[in-house]
Formats: sequence, C-alpha cells, structure tokens
Amino acid sequence: MLKKLEVLEDKYKDLTDKISDPEVINNQQTWQKYMKEHSDLEVIVMKYREYKEVVENIEFSKDILKEESDEELRELAKMELSELEDKVDPLEAELKILLLPKDPNDDKNVIVEVRGGAGGDEAALFAGDLFRMYSRYAERRRWKMELLSASDTGVGGYKEVSFLIKGQGAYSRLKYESGVHRVQRIPSTESGGRIHTSTATVAVLPEVQDVEITINPNDLRIDVFRSSGNGGQSVNTTDSAVRITHIPTGEVVSCQDGKSQLKNKEQAMKVLKARLYDHALAEQNKDIAAERKSQVGTGDRSERIRTYNFPQGRVSDHRINLTLYKLDQFLDGDIDEMLDALITVDQTEKMSAI
Repeated sequence: MLKKLEVLEDKYKDLTDKISDPEVINNQQTWQKYMKEHSDLEVIVMKYREYKEVVENIEFSKDILKEESDEELRELAKMELSELEDKVDPLEAELKILLLPKDPNDDKNVIVEVRGGAGGDEAALFAGDLFRMYSRYAERRRWKMELLSASDTGVGGYKEVSFLIKGQGAYSRLKYESGVHRVQRIPSTESGGRIHTSTATVAVLPEVQDVEITINPNDLRIDVFRSSGNGGQSVNTTDSAVRITHIPTGEVVSCQDGKSQLKNKEQAMKVLKARLYDHALAEQNKDIAAERKSQVGTGDRSERIRTYNFPQGRVSDHRINLTLYKLDQFLDGDIDEMLDALITVDQTEKMSAI
C-alpha cells in the first residue's frame, strides 16, 4: 500500500508542475485534463502526508523515550506517543478506502426514473412519494433538479416520472437506490382499515456525454405527437411531444414536459443514451454481480431493496439489514444515514474482495 501511495504522491507532484506550466495553461483541453487528475489525487495525497507525519512523530517520540533521561520530557513523549498511535489504524483504514478503484461514473449527474409497480393507484401514489423524496434530497444537497417527463394519475401519483439531478457526486450517492421499493400502508381508499402492499421501481442512470456512447441516426425512429396532461398553452394544441424508438434494442423514450419539440427531443435523447449506457454497464458487471452475495452497488432493478412500513413508522433496507424508525423524515429527503451505511458496506465488500 505504501509503495502505491508513494507513486501517487510522485504523480501528484508532477501534475502540480504541469498545471503551472504556461505552455500547458495555453492548451486548455490538456490543462483541464491535468487539473482533473490533480484534483482526483489531492484527497488521497493529503491523507497520505498526514499519515506520514503521524508515523514520523511516533518515531521521534520513541527516540526521546530511548535517549532522554528527563522524566518530565519522557512523560510528555509517552502521552504524545499514545495519542499518535491511536491515529494510525483509522488513517490506514481511510487510505485503504481511498485506494479502492473509483467508479468512473461517481462524479456524474444522474437520470432517475420512478415507475408505479404492483398496486394500481396506490403504487402510483407511492411513486409520487419517492419522486418528492428524491426532490427534497436534491434540495438538501443544493443540487439542481430538472423534470424530464411525467405521466401523472391526476390524484397526486405518477405512473412514471423521470428527472435529471445535477450535482457533484450525485451518482456516487444515488446509485444505491436502483431496485424495487415496497410500501406497506392503509390506502386512503381503504374503508376497512386493511394494510396494503404496493411497489414502485427506481432506476438511477449516470448521465452520459456524446463521446461515451454513439448512436447511429439510422437506428432511430422519431415520432411527434400532441402533449397530454395538466396546464400549459401548448398542451393538446401543438405536436411538441417526442417519442424516440431505438430500433436495435426496442428501447422507447417519450418526453413531453417542455413546450418546445426541439427541447423535448434533446431531453429524450439524454434519457435514451443513459439507458443504452446502463445496459452496456449491466452486461459488463453481470459476472461480477453474480459472484457477490450482496447487491449493494450493482443497481439490480429486479431486486426488492427496501420496505417503507407506515404503521410502524420504519424504513428497512434488505441488502444491509438496516432499519430506521424515522419514516416521515426519510420521505422528506433525510436519507443520508441510509446512503452512508450502504456506501460503508459496499466499500467493506470491495476491500474484502481485494
């Protein structure tokens, strides 16, 4: 581990020189590339330097205990040595986590798709609850959210809704949300007071750039139609809604939220690229996912990952066996405690695999 850290520190020093070189600065594309690498390395290099300083001070304190006869100085050295030794294991653990292979998508924006599953209107209402939960979470982290498309039920729920969340590290936090979410509660339409179980599915896709995936225009069928739904002067009056079909895969994306046909086409292409990229990633990760006992981090959308139990006010994640008794706060976007636990388990599994 230490050899690898030394190599990374040398690379960091080299990049520090390069980003200060006037010739490199004049080439903005190269300079931005080096700046990104430098920024990625900075956290681990700073932590490594902190670790080295602690180790050096431990050796210095030990030397004092060996060579110094003054009891007062020896006592101070003993106290400092004890404090420093307590720091070593936590710092080594942090460094091991920082050395884990980084998911190249972690810093990307995300496209989130929420669909009502089993349970009819109640499932659609639950999909609406999840949409609001992620909206509130984005607000809490000061991320920007942009609605891409929505098919509402008219009673506060959604058959399906997709939206873009823009923010540093959005994918690194939200990628664990892909899967089947289950709700247990008494629907407002239930006169007998019986608890019903409904589901909604969530897909979290990294937003991709044009350079990452190429789509042959001849593989697309693009249809325009009139928007339907609530509000807006363009609804039911102009052919602004867009439906794109990717013929080789049969993937279909519709977007009708914007008033502009061009804007809707642009948004639909974003979603299509993200879905095709996600399919490619799923194929690459299939063998890895099959070997893992836990589905944390694999984004398997067919798996039931979480239950929201209203009578008991709890939310339980089945992948890590964690239950939180704060359902109201959770649905209001206070989900960091759960996400932090998922990230910790995922990192632990990766370290064990290494």
